[in-house]
Amino acid sequence: MATHTPTDRAGLPRCLVTGAGGYIGGRLVPELLDAGHLVRCLARTPANLRDHPWAGRAEVVRGDVTDAESLRLALRDVVVAYYLVHSMGSGRDFEETDRRAARTFAQEAQAAGVRRIVYLGGLTPGDIPEEELSPHLRSRAEVARILLDSGVPTTVLRAAVVIGSGSASFEMLRYLTERLPVMVTPSWVGTRVQPIAVRDVLRYLVGSARMPEDVNRAFDIGGPDILSYRDMMLRYAAVAGLPRRLILPVPVLTPRLSSQWIGLVTPVPASLARPLAESLRYEVVCAEHDIAGHVPDPPGTPVPFDRALSLALERVREAKVTTRWTSASLPGAPSDPLPTDPDWAGGSLYTDERERTVAASPHALWRVIEGIGGDNGWYSFPLAWAVRGWFDRLVGGVGLRRGRRDAERLRAGDALDFWRVEEIERGRLLRLRAEMRLPGLAWLEMHAERDDAGRTRYRQRALFHPRGLAGQLYWWSVAPFHAVVFGGMARNIARTAEKAAASDVAETGGAVGRDGADTEGAVARPQS
Repeated sequence: MATHTPTDRAGLPRCLVTGAGGYIGGRLVPELLDAGHLVRCLARTPANLRDHPWAGRAEVVRGDVTDAESLRLALRDVVVAYYLVHSMGSGRDFEETDRRAARTFAQEAQAAGVRRIVYLGGLTPGDIPEEELSPHLRSRAEVARILLDSGVPTTVLRAAVVIGSGSASFEMLRYLTERLPVMVTPSWVGTRVQPIAVRDVLRYLVGSARMPEDVNRAFDIGGPDILSYRDMMLRYAAVAGLPRRLILPVPVLTPRLSSQWIGLVTPVPASLARPLAESLRYEVVCAEHDIAGHVPDPPGTPVPFDRALSLALERVREAKVTTRWTSASLPGAPSDPLPTDPDWAGGSLYTDERERTVAASPHALWRVIEGIGGDNGWYSFPLAWAVRGWFDRLVGGVGLRRGRRDAERLRAGDALDFWRVEEIERGRLLRLRAEMRLPGLAWLEMHAERDDAGRTRYRQRALFHPRGLAGQLYWWSVAPFHAVVFGGMARNIARTAEKAAASDVAETGGAVGRDGADTEGAVARPQS
């Protein structure tokens, strides 16, 4: 067992944060750093954390909570370990995945001599037996129990609805209220819940690192308001300056139908909406506020619901959303690295390549590339992209409406509609990996560069690695549309950059750079 417990000069312990790429974890890391802690992050793909503002201040190690060996290395010299991972929306076997991960983490934390585990779980109703809860609430409760029984003093924070810019609960509330002035809703809109502001969640998480070693228990955490979901929608409308909404509850909408309805109206996919909707069937109100005895509440906290809404909306309007519910990679989503020509021998790799010379600077071209997706769209055949997104949602995928975390800048690991940023070399390369449902793996690359003559060149490459016969049939069925979709995309990205450059020139009184020949070409060839 480890006996060395490193601390910084202020005497604060080293912390391990799992789930640092997720919504809560990505916000907790800078809070811990600002409090003076040494922080190590565990990530399956460390590159996805490199563009976070705090990346240079924290240690990042590769690993997974289901991999004992990687946990062993990550937990070395750690005093406080934050467990912020779960498998919500990841398929039918998520309970077993959560159970196995929690047991592995508990065993390795105990063996490493960790002094405290901190887990953010779900608030459950006290009058309903655990076996009668929804699968996701039941799994959260089981994970909490596993960690509490680990032999390591554990703090379990149990929260209901978390309100903050970019949280799944806030996005669901926001889009339902903004898009539907008249709503036919499930009966659970009348169930009482106790929402909590994300800044209070973070404050309790940070404060839990300093709890005495004899504390091993769960704490209910919530804001000062107890509201029904109907109340929350009406108060959101008031805070956002919207007309009063008409809400008509009906008893026939099951959690499954509710999740499909939420998935249709909001960017939150049905696979994630279902556990949220299932949780809202139960009255989840804090039974105690004992956490204040260990993490005192400063004046003005916990934050009232309306204030939490105002703060979240302010962040959204100012484009200062640091993490979103899309921040974490989807469980089961492809994560294979892009096959490269020199060393890859994995079968067919189909490509569609386009090139254009652009009468604009590489910088002007890059601005268009980095701004792609979300409200700006994909620069070709909007109906085709929309239909592909609708189809993806119908088969349980994320669809096209996840949008962007930031309207202008991307970072590695960001979700971008039904893609995820796999690689970004600012000013030069953007590589996206598909997270839509496909019979294979797909990537889309966009380059801004200069050719040998000094002209700006745009290069675009779509790649597809088919899986089985279905993958082969998929590629050849959509290949006839590539000239319209990918060809139009290349043309319109180039034109948009040229128009932006011309506008800049007009404003500054300069001259437009020289035009070049169209060097667009297309090829769809298997490589082996």
